[in-house]
Amino acid sequence: MDTHFTSGSATHEEKQAVDSVFGEPASVSRNGSRRADRNGHAAPGNDGAGAQRHLLLPVLHAIHARMGWITPAALNYACERLDIAPAEAYGVASFYGLFSVAPRPPRVLHVCDDIACLTQDAEELCGKLERTLGPAGSPALEGKATWYRSPCLGMCERAPAALMSVAGERPCERVFAPATAGILAEALASGDGNAVSEPDRFDAAVSVPQTRAGESSGLRLLRRIGRADAESIDDYRAHGGYEALRRALTLGRAWVVRELAASRLVGRGGAAFPMARKWDPANQPQYLVCNADESEPGTFKDRVVMEGDPFSVIEAMTIAGYTTGCEKGYLYLRGEYPLAGERLAHAIAEARLRGFLGNNIMGRGVRFDIEIRRGAGAYICGEETALFNSIEGFRGEPRNKPPFPTQAGLFGKPTVVNNVETLINVLLIVREGGERFASIGTQGSTGPKLFCLSGHVARRGVYEVEFGATAQELIELAGGVAGSGRLQAVLLGGAAGAFISPAELDTPLTFEGTRSIGASLGSAVVMLFDDTVDLRKILLRIAAFFRDESCGQCVPCRVGTVRQEELLHRLARGRPLGSVSTEIGLLKEIGQAMRDASICGLGQTASSAVESALRRWPLFENSSSEPERGARHE
Repeated sequence: MDTHFTSGSATHEEKQAVDSVFGEPASVSRNGSRRADRNGHAAPGNDGAGAQRHLLLPVLHAIHARMGWITPAALNYACERLDIAPAEAYGVASFYGLFSVAPRPPRVLHVCDDIACLTQDAEELCGKLERTLGPAGSPALEGKATWYRSPCLGMCERAPAALMSVAGERPCERVFAPATAGILAEALASGDGNAVSEPDRFDAAVSVPQTRAGESSGLRLLRRIGRADAESIDDYRAHGGYEALRRALTLGRAWVVRELAASRLVGRGGAAFPMARKWDPANQPQYLVCNADESEPGTFKDRVVMEGDPFSVIEAMTIAGYTTGCEKGYLYLRGEYPLAGERLAHAIAEARLRGFLGNNIMGRGVRFDIEIRRGAGAYICGEETALFNSIEGFRGEPRNKPPFPTQAGLFGKPTVVNNVETLINVLLIVREGGERFASIGTQGSTGPKLFCLSGHVARRGVYEVEFGATAQELIELAGGVAGSGRLQAVLLGGAAGAFISPAELDTPLTFEGTRSIGASLGSAVVMLFDDTVDLRKILLRIAAFFRDESCGQCVPCRVGTVRQEELLHRLARGRPLGSVSTEIGLLKEIGQAMRDASICGLGQTASSAVESALRRWPLFENSSSEPERGARHE
């Protein structure tokens, strides 16, 4: 590998790709000198070797977009500019699912075959592509294209979904949802995703059925989607935008924190940590991070907000920066969300131009700015400390806690981390007051909540309800059960969540309500499966997902996720080691070991959905044939 990655000179094209991140050729400064990036931000940390390592991920994106893969010469040139070892850069590049360190065609299609898309005939779609383009991973269209099976792309309400990337001087990315074999083959053949028509591509309201139905009452967090132009800051302001920021700047930091405490708002990413404690100025945070890397299968609410109301995310981050005293914010965006990236970049540029970001926000002398960091296909980077490592230019592996982010986070400094949904709740609190917010929902779960409905439900999409609504009420709001019309199971919280039975649908969807039945809200996934679905296949797909996405840093997760999948395959084949009950007992022991000893939440929840299903249904009692397995993307 050393010989491979230190031989050969970079071509002009490869150097251009790397230099585009710096905004200037390498001759200006090289090897350890500390220099601002193209946005004018100086590299964090001390001068010296590796001072610009935090630009590694953007550099890898630039190389991949131009060349179609991370070429050895381009990586070596990037290492010279960043002053880091090629072996370390290779370790980072090979960590992410959307990057390739091996040659491949310039046109690549990632087709989702995860659990939400499986309910919408993803296997049939993959079968058609195999017949027309060849097996997954093989060259197609005279070597100009290829395709891979992919984990969830976050387009579950429009399943089945696919993501196409075309490398070159003018790279493009395009999501197709719902996707058909004909549309995908046409897009690959043309090499231009925009040449293929796709209805409602830019209409985020399609993903908010409440808005499409014209129901304006009761919507708070989603009230602008479908009504305000997502690309117009003037339209955003006409619909109440930047009123919350003006109010926060007028009433002061201490007032905002008091209102947060009165609201009893907790994080919406799954951990449910009290916001007022995170935003306590006594923590003296230096960085603010918006975690927009929602990669939990079945989750897409943050994507819909970023596509349909991007200025709300920017305004909320600005309030957070002002309140906590941070002058720099990073928005870590999921790599599979090209449209959200375009919308957010435009919103940031417009906010800077109008004085809502920068060195003198709204003429109040407040400094705060935002930089987008795009992920590259790693579920583990949704874990906050893995996200920090990713931004810093390292492999996205979690850190041990303590210290916690409020003590030592991004670049070793105290850091505030919130996800998209949590942040936009702050706008509501600042406008209406903490006590008003706390009066919504229940005593233990206050405010409105966004839920992602997918699978066999009549109207898939993002739904906003007050905490306390039951699963049954939410399903009725979405038009009821689709498919056969006979509900078999509901998955709450995504692959890291739990299955519940139809008998449990009267459970309130609150933090305390779901805990009472051994489930959790998690990322607010509500995925329905009718009685035609083989739940064994779903469990096998969940097990494969965790095996693929484990970063491999700690033994319990690295080994446990593999053993869990192997055990489920033995049960599915009807060939257990001993009795079925013995195998299920072993599965529980594996799950307990992962919960007790894994570094992060991935390993700690990798067996949750599987164990919850086996508690409720005798899925493997009479197994005699194994469900088919598909090839994974590399």
